[in-house]
Amino acid sequence: MTIAISLKINDGIVLATDSATSVMAQTAPNQLGVVNVYSNANKLFNLRKGLPIGIITWGVGSIGLSSISTLMKDLRDRFSGATSLVDWTLEKDNYTIEQVANRVKEFIFDELYVKEFQKFPQKPPLGFVIAGYSPGAAMPEEFQIDMDVNGHCIGPRRLRAANDCGVSWSGEPEAINRLLAGYSPQLWPILKNSLNLADANLVGLKSQIDPQLQVPLVFPAMPLQDAIDLAEFLVQLTISFSRFKPGAPTVGGPIELAAISKHEGFRWIKRKYYFDRDINPDISFTRTFDPTPSG
Repeated sequence: MTIAISLKINDGIVLATDSATSVMAQTAPNQLGVVNVYSNANKLFNLRKGLPIGIITWGVGSIGLSSISTLMKDLRDRFSGATSLVDWTLEKDNYTIEQVANRVKEFIFDELYVKEFQKFPQKPPLGFVIAGYSPGAAMPEEFQIDMDVNGHCIGPRRLRAANDCGVSWSGEPEAINRLLAGYSPQLWPILKNSLNLADANLVGLKSQIDPQLQVPLVFPAMPLQDAIDLAEFLVQLTISFSRFKPGAPTVGGPIELAAISKHEGFRWIKRKYYFDRDINPDISFTRTFDPTPSG
């Protein structure tokens, strides 16, 4: 599983994820279980080097034989003009974040997901947040795509109005939901089943409870560094919660962080490498986009 954070303030957007990926297998008739957890999956990407566009992902870690990481790099090739699909190329002034989000849906869902999982009775969930700045925009934007167990694709949908700020989390929401919302996501199903409450009553109850329990940690005017610290804290919170709760620790590994701002563009804050950059001079150009790498 995953925790994937998108945190928007006036000065930009912070994207953050963990690095765990779980291998599932049938452990009993009609039952899937976690048989292994790896700690070095990539879930955060710059979709076009030099442009202020990032993406985070959660859910299934591969489609067919290709990991989501490899597919994001395939998509980056299209956006960079490295393929014959010239109409996919993103130049400095010829895109919007909404158009990029629609291209992600077209590539991942329409081209790959539908074909690969068409015979699966239950489809694997998969989600993305595409975030960044459209050319000339004063505020960043976020668009979310969700693919559910029925094989439906919801979105791209705008997460927030252009001038609104806030934080969104996807993957394993339990720990952050308890902290920020004040209760477990399981509260409403429990109330519905145990008290036999109608959906309309649950909505009314939720509208009364939420304002009294929610903890407002995100303020539009907070500095970008503080937003980075908060996003990292929320990922680490979920990692620690996953470590100590019963069951396999399905959130973990190195934390990856990136910040996207109007003037600095996409900047890695923490990033893991499986190679030593000192002995790989052919990739040293990444320093241009990663001035203070860590992680």
